[in-house]
Amino acid sequence: MSHIVKLVQGSPEWHEHRRHHRNASETPAVLQLSPWMTAYQLWQIKTGRSPQPEITAAMAHGTRLEPLARESYEKQTGQVMEPLVLVEGEYSASLDGITLDGRLVLEIKAPKSKDSKILAEAKAGRVPVHTFWQIQTQLLVSGAELAHLYVFDGTSGILLEQRPDESAWDTLRQDWDRFMDLVRTDKPPPLTGQDTVTRTDEEWVAAAEGYIEAKKRADEAAVTADRLKQHLSGLARHCSEQGAGVSVSRFWKVGAIDYKKVPELAGVDLEQYRGAQREETRITVLR
Repeated sequence: MSHIVKLVQGSPEWHEHRRHHRNASETPAVLQLSPWMTAYQLWQIKTGRSPQPEITAAMAHGTRLEPLARESYEKQTGQVMEPLVLVEGEYSASLDGITLDGRLVLEIKAPKSKDSKILAEAKAGRVPVHTFWQIQTQLLVSGAELAHLYVFDGTSGILLEQRPDESAWDTLRQDWDRFMDLVRTDKPPPLTGQDTVTRTDEEWVAAAEGYIEAKKRADEAAVTADRLKQHLSGLARHCSEQGAGVSVSRFWKVGAIDYKKVPELAGVDLEQYRGAQREETRITVLR
């Protein structure tokens, strides 16, 4: 039996609650279906390695429009919805609305752009896969008979229905069980190309600190060398001069061809002439 948890969304208590529960909005990440978060990124949050994600402009926009969207939905359907945080065992769902009898739940999406993918999907009558799994978790937690997805563009909304799917519940329970086992045993889930691994081992730290110091010295030397190069160039009077171990030469270099401006190449597929793919490494100093 689910119960209500009185929390202010975005508060420290709310974030702490989320860190210890299987939240509906996190289910897509657990299933590696979220466009915004991987299972590894979620694992870093659950294990305390990373903080909760910062509020993005799109998230702030959705939060700001949520009351207006709920009012629009209530006028359209005649339903009265109360936003609540519900808990069922280890599972939790922050509902944008639920009826007094608990039979209907509401999930609001208010995309920032009218060209957004979720709005296009809603217009086509489709519930995006990551939203499907979020809503199925909400239905599992709430025990509701029906969920409404309301995609609001700031003026009006598109309503889509979704009913409980117990086979989906079996899948999300199994995947959450596996994920939480990794959290408890402090073992990371499989990585994807979107993941960035945080290294804190001594060998990495020593190499990183050595690189940062060496790069700082190299950058300072490069600035000094460039300044002296400009000074030497300004001292030269002839096209070729030398002395004290250096030479200065002036010459004209042929400019590069801008192939996009060649009319004969318009419509030609140049990819067939591209060289073989090669792996490169880029190291960026973050501090």
